[in-house]
Amino acid sequence: MKGLNTKKFNYDKDIYTALEAITEAQKIAFAPLMFQAVACMKNEGILAQLDNAGKTGMSLDDLMDKVSLSSYSLQLLLDIGLSMHIVYQDNDHFILGKVGHYLLHDTMTKVNFDFVKDVCYQSMFYLQDSLANGKPEGLKVFGDWNTIYPALQELPEQAKKSWFAFDHFYSDHSFPVAYSHIKDLNPKHIYDVGGNTGKWAIFCAQQCADLKITLLDLPQQIAVAQNNIKAAGFDDRINGFAVDLLLAKQLPNEADVWWMSQFLDCFSVEQITHILSLIHGSMRDDAVLCIMDLFWDRQAFEAGALSLNASSLYFTCLANGNSRFYHSKVFYQCLNSAGFHVEKDIDGLGYGHTLLICKKR
Repeated sequence: MKGLNTKKFNYDKDIYTALEAITEAQKIAFAPLMFQAVACMKNEGILAQLDNAGKTGMSLDDLMDKVSLSSYSLQLLLDIGLSMHIVYQDNDHFILGKVGHYLLHDTMTKVNFDFVKDVCYQSMFYLQDSLANGKPEGLKVFGDWNTIYPALQELPEQAKKSWFAFDHFYSDHSFPVAYSHIKDLNPKHIYDVGGNTGKWAIFCAQQCADLKITLLDLPQQIAVAQNNIKAAGFDDRINGFAVDLLLAKQLPNEADVWWMSQFLDCFSVEQITHILSLIHGSMRDDAVLCIMDLFWDRQAFEAGALSLNASSLYFTCLANGNSRFYHSKVFYQCLNSAGFHVEKDIDGLGYGHTLLICKKR
């Protein structure tokens, strides 16, 4: 089994000097305030104005003419921008730095930022309660549900938009390269377990005119997916099977490929093993199980591992209280316990996904 080189990312020692450490500590202490300041700089158009100005930058007076803030408010945001190295100053002109550029133009950064702002931020006040109780206590800021999944279509519009943008961004970029491996299996019928909005099913149907796909998911998600599937013109080859995988005793067994994308990370270790065991007991002996997921130990860059471990707090506080983005060895252990072995292990799909191609032992 492959894994992340922890020495490369300095997880085995304290990397900071005392002065560097106290600086990093202050960044953490004020992180929520700085996040909100950046949100204001984006919303008020400050970063966009500086971006348009290029390397010449803009003076405070020039910016005053372009944004609807007082001199006090604008200077305050620019000063925190300087401290965060989002902007820099040349004489009396403010210039957008590289960090500011990525905040504006990097799609991954924008998706992550909006997800934190619109979905996670208020809920994180209840993180400690969630950790103590094993429940998504932060979900109460949106409504009274046990988990977020049945509630997705009822979230406030901006939160719903940012949730699906976050979810789809990572999976969508992996679909083409992942399908190239699935195609090699010559599937006739795919079970899309946890099919969500039907994007993977629709993508597969677009690639192969003879392929049949069945979504296995909660009734609420099946209803949403079926609307998307019908709109795409594939309701003759894609259908749905409404099921709660934590309660089901048996699943249909017609498919030759079982597919799960960013699905098992929505469950605890015990639940993952239960779902895999249920599939093992239901699927044909010659069928193949394909799992595409994000593992923090498989990331090429430290920022990827950081992003996944930080995103895991969303699962704790909002999604269900007991899941996360796992270390890959956890999935190997669950697969082994459920009676599977991994035949192929493929890293680097899209933005850091890994594809596990598994068969019954």
